[in-house]
Amino acid sequence: MRATVIHAPHDIRVEEVPDPTVRTSTDAVVRVLRACICGSDLWAYRGESARQPGQRIGHEFLGIVEEAGADVRLRKGDLVVAPFVWSDGTCDFCAEGLTTSCPQGGFWGSVGSDGGQGEAVRVPFADATLVKLPAEAAGDDRLLTALLALSDVMGTGHHAAVGAGVKRGSTVAVVGDGAVGLCAVLAAKRLGADRIIALGRHQARTDIAKLFGATDVVAERGEAAVDAVRELTRGQGARAVIEAVGTEQSMRTAVEITRDGGAIGYVGVPHGSGTGLDLGVMFDRNIALRGGVAPVRTYIPELLADILNGTIDPSPVFDRTVGIEGVPDGYRAMDERTALKVLVTL
Repeated sequence: MRATVIHAPHDIRVEEVPDPTVRTSTDAVVRVLRACICGSDLWAYRGESARQPGQRIGHEFLGIVEEAGADVRLRKGDLVVAPFVWSDGTCDFCAEGLTTSCPQGGFWGSVGSDGGQGEAVRVPFADATLVKLPAEAAGDDRLLTALLALSDVMGTGHHAAVGAGVKRGSTVAVVGDGAVGLCAVLAAKRLGADRIIALGRHQARTDIAKLFGATDVVAERGEAAVDAVRELTRGQGARAVIEAVGTEQSMRTAVEITRDGGAIGYVGVPHGSGTGLDLGVMFDRNIALRGGVAPVRTYIPELLADILNGTIDPSPVFDRTVGIEGVPDGYRAMDERTALKVLVTL
């Protein structure tokens, strides 16, 4: 089958790889219908996170169950979406909803595992990992695209909003205009925020932020951005702040625009040498910090219901579509910021 592999920085290829097979009674093989490229994939593409030459890549997909182990309740032909981490569903962490800490779990595209940007994927612990979707969604391109966002970006944006303590009537500021930041805007709106300030410089992206519920846009960066947010919030800052980038500058901005007594929900994958955090400042101002890798499997059922009933539609974050052979071009487009998030159809 055809699948995406990474050989070196800026060297993404689509190659023939062995077809996946059921290895244990709890495995399933999923034929991929939709996959996509994540902003976090770009850190490997740029050489900022290590990968072995020839390693599979990609962690977001949905598709059709082609084969299932003897102990799997899902059946051949079921339409399913996969979170970006598989988990066994039986450990203490899974019981608590922290599926990303499952001792038997793992990430698609990790060493020795299938990546999501390919024609098929072997899924361990299929019943615990995969979420069944309505069969009729397979014939609705827009709905399939929206449902694909459940594999990562929509759940990650929701995790950030939960970490920031967003609730009805909140004033929220979102640092980052990538797909996760935009989904965090949508999540904050869904949770009842009254005012949502989106920080971003690219009009195509901030237009999506407005579509998703942003009431204000701040295009400045650094201290100018801090001043702008404080001007919008009577000098106090926002009580709930979402950090969706992962750089030292973005975290520093997040701290500086948070109201005393507020909270930062952080989901930007950290990279670079610094954190942007000054614990002394956070201590003095009673700022809470909550977040990390999002346990999206836990969030899928509630978010799925709202996508199906039309309450939310994250599909606009996908602004370019390629086939499997076009994945390398999709990486280049996202790296050059000519695409926000690339959808892969198979």
